[in-house]
Amino acid sequence: MGTFIETDLVAKTKAARAALDAWTREVVEWHFNPETGCPFWLDYAARLDWDPRTEIRGYDDLDRLGAFQDEWLRGGPVRRWVPKAYAGRPVYVFETGGSTGVPKSRISIDDFRIDYEAFSATLPDESFPPGSDWLMLGPSGPRRLRLAVEHLAQFRGGICFMTDLDPRWVIKLIKRGKIDEAEAYKQHVVEQGLTLLRAHDNIRCMFTTPKLLEALCEKVSLKKMGIRGVFCGGTEMTPQFHRFAVEELLDGVYFAPTYGNTLMGLAVHKPRLAEDNYAIIYYPPAPRAMIEVVDPDDPARVVGYGETGRVRLTTLTREFFMPRFLERDEAEREPSYTEYPWDGVRNVRPFSRFQKTVVEGVY
Repeated sequence: MGTFIETDLVAKTKAARAALDAWTREVVEWHFNPETGCPFWLDYAARLDWDPRTEIRGYDDLDRLGAFQDEWLRGGPVRRWVPKAYAGRPVYVFETGGSTGVPKSRISIDDFRIDYEAFSATLPDESFPPGSDWLMLGPSGPRRLRLAVEHLAQFRGGICFMTDLDPRWVIKLIKRGKIDEAEAYKQHVVEQGLTLLRAHDNIRCMFTTPKLLEALCEKVSLKKMGIRGVFCGGTEMTPQFHRFAVEELLDGVYFAPTYGNTLMGLAVHKPRLAEDNYAIIYYPPAPRAMIEVVDPDDPARVVGYGETGRVRLTTLTREFFMPRFLERDEAEREPSYTEYPWDGVRNVRPFSRFQKTVVEGVY
């Protein structure tokens, strides 16, 4: 039986790799084609002495483009990222948290819908009942999560109730040493959620962050409030919190930890297995995004399985192409899994070499 599973996984891995290479060619053709591409990549190609459309034949060839620079997404003009093929379409702009300076901006048209519809397929209906309403207890404003969770609720036949949360204000309070005010703001956010839960009986599902989930569960039993499933993400997600949430906070309510950001989309958690001991193991939404764990001193080299390195992200959609971007995270490289026949990451956390402390606030 074990040999059969192993052989099946090898076959799935080969098929997934072939699909990734084919999708890479398609995305490169799209973004570097003068008819469909975006101004940024067309300008970039004009400075090369080779043609990405003919010479990038697979995912590994993206190394030739070099590392995507953080600063390219800070500031405008943001329309340089809009592909010509989408001229005239309504465009959203989503921003990163802004905890390390000027926020990075990413344009979007339908990507957030596509990503969250794919994620919807991973949620069990018994815990996230179709037709149920949702509570979004997380960052609002210019963040992708605000619209993405709302679309997820609507896609599953529900209505999403929203709270108002500005994490940048919390970051300012913490930097100024106003810890009491930051705590008061967190309680303000939690109170918004409680008001909605008490007023709307059909809310059965919710998104929140680890810190807010803990604060909410200090006040009420989510199970008694009728919540059946919690989708949770944020930088405070650790194996310790994972265990705490499952064994103490939620009393049997389904817990779906995730790893995502504005630039990637949403990585799903590996099904919880006893042998993983509550490790946080994620798999990216291939082929639309890929995560690798690389040597911090040689980012072109992927580390071995189980080894620690810096997280490198490549996003491949028709709306947004971002090859070889070094995240501010580190993790261990995780081998493929039956349902996800490509590399994953284990226990993502802030990159330890950063000298500057990143303030995460309510996350």
